[in-house]
Amino acid sequence: MTLAELKRLDPKKIGTWPPAPKIAVLILVFATILGVAYWWDWSPQADMIAAEEKKEEELKKTFVDKKTEALDLPVYRKQLEDIEKQFGALLKQLPGKSEIDALLTDINQAGLGRGLQFELFKPAADEAVRDFYAELPISIRITGTYHDLGAFASDVGKLSRIVTLNDVALTPAKEGNLVMDATAKTFRYLDEEEVATQRQKATKDKKGGK
Repeated sequence: MTLAELKRLDPKKIGTWPPAPKIAVLILVFATILGVAYWWDWSPQADMIAAEEKKEEELKKTFVDKKTEALDLPVYRKQLEDIEKQFGALLKQLPGKSEIDALLTDINQAGLGRGLQFELFKPAADEAVRDFYAELPISIRITGTYHDLGAFASDVGKLSRIVTLNDVALTPAKEGNLVMDATAKTFRYLDEEEVATQRQKATKDKKGGK
């Protein structure tokens, strides 16, 4: 069909048109309907479906993570029990109030047993109190051979209770001996009353900070 013939077609009498123009108009109308339907209806629904699918994937991932955590829960509980046992074992290495004097004697005897001469053995007047334990520094000055001083340090490390040597300084002395200045720190656990006092103090400090 020529262009001149198409121009002579009456839009009001589509029924009288030849088949080819009729089919073209039907295709155009159908395409227009599809476009409008997609824009106003199908596109929002497609976006909604995509959002729901994404949400579904997130829920699946959350479910898998929770399931994995549930399966690993016995392992976590076992690890917590092991940590509590280790903590309890370490806590037992901290003496109580009544044992501090005996521990100080043990430290002194460790030095005398190695033939060392104590020039200073002075526990601090006040303890440094922490969350669940107290720290007692002891200023010491002892004289002896290098070998005996080393053996003393080793003996202190082998005591049944925790004792550390800090700020160690060695200076020459007479007859080939050395003078060792150090701070021995021993620790004791707080009793229930002292722990409660510490917690109350921490609570007050926290409120005061606000």
